[in-house]
Amino acid sequence: MQSSTVLLWVIFNLFVLGMLALDLGVFHRRAHAVSKKEAAIWSAVWIGLAMVFNLGVWHWQGGDRALEFLTGYLIEKSLSLDNIFVFIVIFSYFRVAPRYQHRVLYWGILGALVMRGVMIAVGAALLSAFHWVIYIFGGFLVVTGIRFAVQEEISVEPERNPLLGLLRRVIPVTQGFHEHHFFVRLGERWFATPLFVVLVLIESSDLVFAVDSIPAVFAITRDTFIVYTSNVFAILGLRALYFLLAGVMPMFRYLNVGLGIILSFVGVKMLITELYKIPVLVSLGVIAAVLVVTVAASLWASRREGEVEASSEN
Repeated sequence: MQSSTVLLWVIFNLFVLGMLALDLGVFHRRAHAVSKKEAAIWSAVWIGLAMVFNLGVWHWQGGDRALEFLTGYLIEKSLSLDNIFVFIVIFSYFRVAPRYQHRVLYWGILGALVMRGVMIAVGAALLSAFHWVIYIFGGFLVVTGIRFAVQEEISVEPERNPLLGLLRRVIPVTQGFHEHHFFVRLGERWFATPLFVVLVLIESSDLVFAVDSIPAVFAITRDTFIVYTSNVFAILGLRALYFLLAGVMPMFRYLNVGLGIILSFVGVKMLITELYKIPVLVSLGVIAAVLVVTVAASLWASRREGEVEASSEN
């Protein structure tokens, strides 16, 4: 690895750590419910930083790499919307107060960044050592895409998560919350709080989604730095996106169909890579078009349903 490449990795990760420290240490030092306005501002900040970074990639590494980053970022951003559904279910199931949700997502996303970094490194090593792995990734994405497209809604049952059962057998858990703390000492023993249980479930859910999303970005580029940075920027903006969209996510009824089409498309792109390499610009256009059509159709259907309900009441 060239020293300039190492320097890029170091600078980028220092930037991420600095932004995370600024986020929790300054702007969210006190636990509070994140308003829609605050979430919108932070969403704009994270998207803006991603686009500035994309310009940097274009300047230093060329237009092809910049296009790969943008396409990978769009894939990760769209697939991360499913995480929001899961967050809503988990927070509702455990009745987590809004003022503590940001703290859970902060540490959950910090863990997700480490976990995804490891998974990307493993994926890159497998593709480098065994070229045929690309067909396994491609087939997996096609199957997963079909499953996404045909399922009516995301089903999440926290009480059936085997990790939750294992955690409760290994670590004693308090009955109630203790403000924003993940662990508390009661008498001579340390106990985990339900907030830590929620954090573990958030981490496990991201692991499931990462298994889908990381191979999808490898279908666009084999540049590990581009795969990693597009993942990181999408994940960093996920908290703000959750607080911004949590109340309106049920309106996106066709989102799973769109995500299924995107996953199937990138899976096919992997499978036929030896026969024909679909240009990155075409991939970007297809993914963007699918997202626009999916969102527009969802909003139109929700509006029509509202109009029908209003007319029936009258």
